[in-house]
Amino acid sequence: METPTAAAATKKTAAFDLPCYIAGRAVRSDERLTVYNPYNGAVAGTVASLRRAQTHEAIEAALKAGEPLTRYQRFEILNKARTLLLERAEAFAHLITAESGLCLRETRYEVGRACDVLQFAAMEALKDDGQIFSCDITPKGKARKIFTLREPHRLVAAITPFNHPLNQVMHKIAPAIAVGAPVVLKPSEKTPLTAVRCVELMYEAGLPGWMLSVIVGPLDEVAEELVVDGRVEVVSFTGSAEIGKKIAHKAGYKKLILELGGNAPLIILDDADMDLAVRLATEGCYRNSGQRCTAVKRLLIHEAVLDTFTERFVEASKAYTYGDPMDPDTRVGTVIDEPAAIRLETVVQQAVEAGAQVLLGGERQGALLAPTVIADVPRDAEMVVCESFGPLAPIMAIKDLDDAIDLANSTAYGLSSGIVTKDINKAIKAVKGVRAGTVNINEVPGYRIEFSPFGGVKDSGLGIKEGVQEAMKGMSVVKTFSLPW
Repeated sequence: METPTAAAATKKTAAFDLPCYIAGRAVRSDERLTVYNPYNGAVAGTVASLRRAQTHEAIEAALKAGEPLTRYQRFEILNKARTLLLERAEAFAHLITAESGLCLRETRYEVGRACDVLQFAAMEALKDDGQIFSCDITPKGKARKIFTLREPHRLVAAITPFNHPLNQVMHKIAPAIAVGAPVVLKPSEKTPLTAVRCVELMYEAGLPGWMLSVIVGPLDEVAEELVVDGRVEVVSFTGSAEIGKKIAHKAGYKKLILELGGNAPLIILDDADMDLAVRLATEGCYRNSGQRCTAVKRLLIHEAVLDTFTERFVEASKAYTYGDPMDPDTRVGTVIDEPAAIRLETVVQQAVEAGAQVLLGGERQGALLAPTVIADVPRDAEMVVCESFGPLAPIMAIKDLDDAIDLANSTAYGLSSGIVTKDINKAIKAVKGVRAGTVNINEVPGYRIEFSPFGGVKDSGLGIKEGVQEAMKGMSVVKTFSLPW
């Protein structure tokens, strides 16, 4: 049996050979999944590739459970994990960069966000979550009181994406720990190394093994097994709308927390502060190499300021240097792999063939794609109808706010959106009119804190929210009982 050590968790960019973990026990396999650095093709590490039998072993180990943790014990574990992560922030940032191609600017930021998740989850673990209802408030009422409490679900399956290899993992396991629900984690096969190191860190912080396992392996033998197994009471999934719908079809009678794709518009009206508009547009389009479900995917610019905005936006975009993700001066790293970059290159070319113009960027080398500004994008171009997961900045003209709202609502997605305006009445109209889970005023569509509710409608999700507090609700169930009073 192997156990994680502090020394192992603090290694930096050397190629790792990692096990999976079932209830705290390191499990190795002759079959390995090799993870390559998207920028230079070097081996970032390998991880054990497990099978259906180990998936069921992880489920059974979680269901056997152990002595439930008190609120204070859960708080202590989460708080200790935050301390450990802060101590190893640079090591985790380098590991995320090595396996995802995201630049250090982004991965250091991601580690900070993950620390926030742990802090908020620790805080919430200490809070009383019950309510009291008096029963003598109707003519036929009784001298009783009804009490509520929350109990954890018996088992949560957490399936996470590649674009935030640490923070998305934390957003699922930290709320589960806070409520006392055991988790089987299946990370993306494109970025599993950070997830395994994260699980090791949680064990080191004192988390009992039965509360957390991490399994990497073929989708049909790991992810699908977790989805269809009746013993799994909650499936929490972040990823594409296509896969989310397949999960909903296969999962059957169980709770689903689906955080799916996005196609966020940033509406810039004719009264907008242009300095602010340009800053929000560049940050919204290019952060995390554009690989965020909340990234700005469509720039909807009032025709009265279209030329001014475009000129200033192109100039500002030149400051987003792209290249070696390990270079601290790089602002945009790679997308997840070369096929993803080729796909982005393809949708740009399709838009150009339909009349759009590339004003900046468009160059691709392997998985590295330059920040790309595209003007005169047709409203039916695939680039803006579907989710383009990369550093693309499609510009589309709008006549007025009504036109912007119609265009914002014209895709299948409804996750996040933003509007830049000085007119509070127009801002309120956008909040009421845009059909999305979030409408941010004078801010990027993706702005939030790790504690606040987050989620979308339409193909972006079923309206069930994430964020620490909402995730804790999703991973627990309300029980009521009453007593004479």
